[in-house]
Amino acid sequence: MTFQQEFTYETRPVRVVFRPGAAVTATPGEAARLGLRRLLVVCGRRGENVARTVADALGDTCAGLHAEARMHVPVRDADRAVAAVRAAGADGCVAVGGGSAIGLGKAIALRTGLPLIAVPSTYAGSEMTPVWGLTEHGTKRTGRDPAVQPRSVVYDPRLTLSLPVPLTVTSGINALAHAVEALYAPDVSPLVTVMAEEGVRAMAEALPLLAHDPEDLDARSRALYGAWLCGACLGATTMGLHHKLCHVLGGTYGLPHAETHTVVLPYALAHNAPAAPRALTVLRRALGADDVPRALWDLAGRLGAPRSLAELGLARADVTPAAARAAGEPYANPREVTAEGVRGVLLAAYEGGPPSTA
Repeated sequence: MTFQQEFTYETRPVRVVFRPGAAVTATPGEAARLGLRRLLVVCGRRGENVARTVADALGDTCAGLHAEARMHVPVRDADRAVAAVRAAGADGCVAVGGGSAIGLGKAIALRTGLPLIAVPSTYAGSEMTPVWGLTEHGTKRTGRDPAVQPRSVVYDPRLTLSLPVPLTVTSGINALAHAVEALYAPDVSPLVTVMAEEGVRAMAEALPLLAHDPEDLDARSRALYGAWLCGACLGATTMGLHHKLCHVLGGTYGLPHAETHTVVLPYALAHNAPAAPRALTVLRRALGADDVPRALWDLAGRLGAPRSLAELGLARADVTPAAARAAGEPYANPREVTAEGVRGVLLAAYEGGPPSTA
């Protein structure tokens, strides 16, 4: 067999600690390894109790707790967080929680250049990427900057035990979306393909187990491992139609992040499937299914996740302007992006029926 693929792959400078209990037992050591002595801990309101345990473990090196992270990182929130960092005289930041908390930590790193330690409690995957996002005046802007890549990531499966089943499911499918889109990205590589297949397989196996028994620590560990791999795929590749749609739906229309990814994924993949045969081959192996968009749609429904944008609060009248906004900026995608094509994806996702690759 001849190996003919050409590719570029950049290794990200991040250290990973993965073990139950690591949030408390490993985070102080990671801070010391980085030479950090005054750390601001950031989190959202829902994760404040968990963040306090991390803050307590840091002891005298904790310079304060800032529990104001929100979805899509509004610019005003970033401004307040940067002010809090400066007021505390912090030399680093620890983000504890899901994508909102880590997103706020990244905003701090982007503005200040301070190192970031991530302690994820969901399967968002943001901890494995140099991607940042900020929302202002109804528009979510994203970019890439090495400064926002966490220097250390502490994976503690026990932190996810308190994640409610509905959020476990949507957060996990959100992670799947990172790997799915990476497989047809213009800068996909053999290493990304291997990580994506393993990440999808691990997450798809773990989610039904967790829906049945949320206390299954082995399944929690498997899901967190899958999220790590899926997030690394996102960090190594260029985002396409799926992520751009979700950014518009979240930043402009205020739809919830993980739930939106869960609903949109089967329809965006069905739309791109004719132009992404290699990606479909990998996903068929990972999921053990011939019709991959339908398998993802079935998985969401079987686990009780929302399957339509209407359920999430999008108005039908918003479909056309949302499509125009999503199609209005050029970005990489295996299939040509047109306003009419994007409208078809959004309309199908709005209605929530079985996806079609026709």
